Amino acid sequence: MYSEFYGLTARPFQLTPDPRFYFDSATHKKAMAYLGYGLAQGEGFIVITGDIGTGKTTLVGHLMATVDRERLTAVKIVSTQIEGDDMLRMTAQAMGVSTEGVEKAQILDRIERFLMAQAEHGKRTLLIVDEAQNLPISALEELRMLSNFQAGGHALLQIFLLGQPEFRARLNGSDRLEQLRQRVIATHHLEPMQANEIEPYLIHRLTLAGWQGNPRFAPEAFARMYAHSEGVPRRLNALASRVMLFGAIEQRSLIDGEDVAAVIADMDGDVAPESVPVASAEPAAAIVTPEPQIVLAPAPVAATPSIRPEPVIDPALVARIEMLEGRVAEQEAAIRRVLGLLIDWVESDTATPDLHAVRGAA
Repeated sequence: MYSEFYGLTARPFQLTPDPRFYFDSATHKKAMAYLGYGLAQGEGFIVITGDIGTGKTTLVGHLMATVDRERLTAVKIVSTQIEGDDMLRMTAQAMGVSTEGVEKAQILDRIERFLMAQAEHGKRTLLIVDEAQNLPISALEELRMLSNFQAGGHALLQIFLLGQPEFRARLNGSDRLEQLRQRVIATHHLEPMQANEIEPYLIHRLTLAGWQGNPRFAPEAFARMYAHSEGVPRRLNALASRVMLFGAIEQRSLIDGEDVAAVIADMDGDVAPESVPVASAEPAAAIVTPEPQIVLAPAPVAATPSIRPEPVIDPALVARIEMLEGRVAEQEAAIRRVLGLLIDWVESDTATPDLHAVRGAA
């Protein structure tokens, strides 16, 4: 929407990495130097780490756009949490090597043949592994073994590992990765951009998208965008895209700090409820906070028993209760007599009990 309003020919702040919009910030320039050095060596591992959204993928995409593809075959895979054998198969498939129904030894043989064929055509092979922080040690060990392939004393495969900061920590802290560490020839950690790089970064991307100076940006707008994004390119792109959309909706030709603040509040859902009173501009009086005190609960006080009036008893009710109790006593006595007669009969030799005696007892 805002592209049409401002006459742009492309989306300058899309979140999908696009090497065309690569910006040579200080940290990316240093990373490119390490990558160039590593490519010149033609062997080992090059490790690039950075927080989410710092531009690792865009960096490598830019590098691949600058190399001579007649002399370099670049293969890229995005790793998941896969073990060594699956990593080997993914690598082979990325190279166009068939792995269906093939044992591991045959896969290794086919990969080596592929690398040898590339070398015979005067081409080196580069394997780029993105999201390397997800790889278990078994997968990293398989990659290390692939780096052993040589011909005429020269490595046939070079590997770039791109990952988040935890990958660098794991690589440096695990004893099981010592052999891999020894083969790392260059490493760099991408940092966020500095405050003075925000304006040239945004202008650079806008210009590539056909920007002709509309809208203009006030210095405070750049300052607020830096404060919110902390210099992380992906977060900055997301904010800048929303700011441009806001500008198009409000038909702004100048975007200032207040416009950016409104967009940030909308993105964060930072809208104050109407019921919350607005703070007074007058200075508040100093509030003295008393020292905490331990307050003991008072001991329970025994309740004073209340004097209740004597209940009034109905004489007729008392007489009926006494009559019922007498009947219960008579029935219990009769039952005891019957049980006694039955016990005497069981213990005697008489074939039948004296039913008259039993009836009389009952």
